[in-house]
Amino acid sequence: MHLNVSQQMRMSQQMKLAPRMIQSMEILQLPLMALQERIDQELAENVCLEQVEHKGSDSVYEFEPSPGEPIDAPRLEIDRQELVAGKEDNNASDFERLVEISQDWPDDNYTSGSRPSGNQMDDDADRQHDVMSNAETRPQTLTDYLIDQFHYFDVPPDERAFGEYLIQNLDDNGRLQSSLPEQCQMFGTQITLSKAEQVLKLIQKLDPPGVGARDLKECLLLQIKSDTPLREPMITLISAHFDDLLQNRLPLIERKTGYSLDEIKSAMEQMRTLDPYPGRGFVKDTVQNVTPDLKVEKDDHDNWVVTLIEEFVPELRISKRYLRMLEGNPDQKTKEFIKRKVESARWLIDSIAQRYDTLKCVAQEIVNRQKEFLESGPEFIVPLKMQDIADVVHRHVTTVSRAVDDKHIVTPRGIFPLKRFFGGGTKTAEGEDVAWDIIRIKLKEVVDGEDKAAPLSDDDIVIALQKHGYTLARRTVTKYRKALNIPSSRQRKVF
Repeated sequence: MHLNVSQQMRMSQQMKLAPRMIQSMEILQLPLMALQERIDQELAENVCLEQVEHKGSDSVYEFEPSPGEPIDAPRLEIDRQELVAGKEDNNASDFERLVEISQDWPDDNYTSGSRPSGNQMDDDADRQHDVMSNAETRPQTLTDYLIDQFHYFDVPPDERAFGEYLIQNLDDNGRLQSSLPEQCQMFGTQITLSKAEQVLKLIQKLDPPGVGARDLKECLLLQIKSDTPLREPMITLISAHFDDLLQNRLPLIERKTGYSLDEIKSAMEQMRTLDPYPGRGFVKDTVQNVTPDLKVEKDDHDNWVVTLIEEFVPELRISKRYLRMLEGNPDQKTKEFIKRKVESARWLIDSIAQRYDTLKCVAQEIVNRQKEFLESGPEFIVPLKMQDIADVVHRHVTTVSRAVDDKHIVTPRGIFPLKRFFGGGTKTAEGEDVAWDIIRIKLKEVVDGEDKAAPLSDDDIVIALQKHGYTLARRTVTKYRKALNIPSSRQRKVF
């Protein structure tokens, strides 16, 4: 084998994202609550960054206007010369100017002379105690409820431990998450399958009825008691003809069981009183709080105008206290530390400003395209792609995607995610663009108006939509029918 060492020159192009650009993209993509957390973290870690207690200043930096610059210059547009790490002068002119203008800044709102007194601290502690006393208690879970009942059974310690283990491994619906032999194996101690069966039968006697089932059929059967109306037909239908029930094959069930259609339908009505998810009553519904970033309203000229909701985001500035430490401080390490922190603070403030600018610009163009949606309702939404917005606002489509991700806007018709206004579409017979949302609405109208004794097949729905000017493939109709949770024609048939 011959080894050779040589030198070669090669030209290549590589695109690398500067840290500042990466930070701007991250800030843009953050939802409002996450942005608040990011700002709180920066405030805690960066001593040169502080929150403005009272808003109203034209500039977050509170710079003096440059000669010839209008006093009412837009916020965050004053002195936007970029701070670039690695400049030869180490941004000396920027920091010198920051030190100079810091002399005119007001005193800090929180000084040693304004710290709360002992009585104030006691009052704060009392208020905190009141809040904790009035806090909502933790609701009882399904596990707690079942274990409390299970303890009334007189069982050996090993079976009690296994019973608690099974209860703790029920899902939110109250069913076993895996087979009983697997549960025995995962339990890790010597317990026979026969003992496990006995323990499971005890759990299945607990309230609410149906807990501890291994599948849906067993869950329903556990809820049928000796005095349940139509008990025998229900047990027969669930045990032996459950799949036929799901497929609405009532004539087939009639032939196999000898029950009349009226008896079968009566048993099905009684089955609707059973709960297929007995554990869900203990799952506390968590309503996700949405904090909108924007709102849209009509101005005096009847134009839809987007504005930012800034009340949830604190106004930031660079601390004058640490800027003054740069002046005449002989410690070079201290100066370098403060410069790095000031640079980081300014990058954050600029990133937030760019976020607001991009978000407002993108949202305004979305509103301009979806005026009919705002004025007439969701059925008047028009097809819209992110690339369409990117071309108009002169941003990359990935920037538009980050801008609308997990962002919400307040409209006269409610709060909507910005992504709600995007979607594909098709063309009508007249060549007009129509959004898929409108197709779904029309499809549901067609199904709702059908004869339930002879429901429309997907091919029939295709023909019905064609009469309204919408030409779709059968597979597309099937996809949207399933997306709308509309059963097949067989399952929709009423006998």
